[in-house]
Amino acid sequence: MDLGLGYLTLDRASSTLSTGERQRMQLARAVRNRTTGVLYVLDEPSIGLHPSNIVGLTGVMHDLVADGNSVVLVDHDTQILKEAGWLIEMGPEAGAKGGQVIAEGTIAEIAQNKNSKIGPFLKAESSVIRKQAAEKEMFAAGRIHLETGAIHTVKPLAVDIPKGRLTVVTGVSGSGKTTLILESLVPGLTAATSGQKLPEHVLNVQADGIRTVKLIDATPIGINVRSTVATYANVHDELRKIFARTEDAKTLGFKAGDFSYNTGKLRCPTCDGTGEVNLDVQFLPDVNIDCPDCRGSRYSLLAHRVEFENKNGEVHTLPQLMAMDINTALHACAGLSTVCRRLETLASLGLGYLTLGEATPNLSGGEAQRLKLAGEMTRAQSDTVFVFDEPTIGLHPLD
Repeated sequence: MDLGLGYLTLDRASSTLSTGERQRMQLARAVRNRTTGVLYVLDEPSIGLHPSNIVGLTGVMHDLVADGNSVVLVDHDTQILKEAGWLIEMGPEAGAKGGQVIAEGTIAEIAQNKNSKIGPFLKAESSVIRKQAAEKEMFAAGRIHLETGAIHTVKPLAVDIPKGRLTVVTGVSGSGKTTLILESLVPGLTAATSGQKLPEHVLNVQADGIRTVKLIDATPIGINVRSTVATYANVHDELRKIFARTEDAKTLGFKAGDFSYNTGKLRCPTCDGTGEVNLDVQFLPDVNIDCPDCRGSRYSLLAHRVEFENKNGEVHTLPQLMAMDINTALHACAGLSTVCRRLETLASLGLGYLTLGEATPNLSGGEAQRLKLAGEMTRAQSDTVFVFDEPTIGLHPLD
């Protein structure tokens, strides 16, 4: 009850719990055991929690400490951070530009520390980034109307969502947000726009001028190790064309297709362009290791003979670019407008620390979600409803 799970029924299958619910169930077991002298490490326990649920969570943390345990949290949520006795801040940026302790101390000390990135948020100096539309103009662009019957714990509802606006659905954990939006609005709009039969519990949907619905959630992007950040963001195809136009490529007779690590001539023959090889260990599960020949670059030695010179006179090969993080690649691709535009979108969504050659199945849920968003932002569209399921997961206030 303290952890905000009072709405769960006792016969609820654990497989149907959300990540946050599962984590708090594990925490409830730990607290019940009344341990002492244990170090508890929690990775983002605030995920998916309403501020009022966080009050219960922090209460449980204090109980653990009072019993003689130690608690270490990895988190961004300022409401939880303010409860800490000691705060260690990593930074200053993500990826290669991070990895240092930039501030540590009590909350009061961090709030005054000029090196701290979280300090201003601990002082609660909020700033309005975008002005809200006036109330009488809220539905000026039209509305999406939804009527539902009862489903799960959600009562029959009638909801109006303004078109051309950013609408947020909030409420404590388990209040029915997911049921209303992901189980009613999304399938209802999908059926209405494609001329199919509405789901049984969706009684009515009106959405004039809406042609498509796109759900951008935190489900992983595929299981294909050949899919990388560069291929998903449509950067790899552009780079292949650019390298095919270089003097080196023309001399050696390479075309754009040869630079593909899926089918091209220049892929590493040992790992077949996957960057890893599978070791069959007797009596133990198979182990994947970086390819010993290409060292995970996916390319054969021939690919290192084709060089591209950017507008600053710097020379790079395609395997070198694929090993760079997005922030570094932006500098290396100076002068390539299409590539830079796509990379800037990724960097602006806080993904600048990912390497271009990173396999998409390895990304966290939040990273996958922001990569999907970047893919949509490069297309022009005006008749779409975008639905985001907790896009702030794992994000620092600055991100």
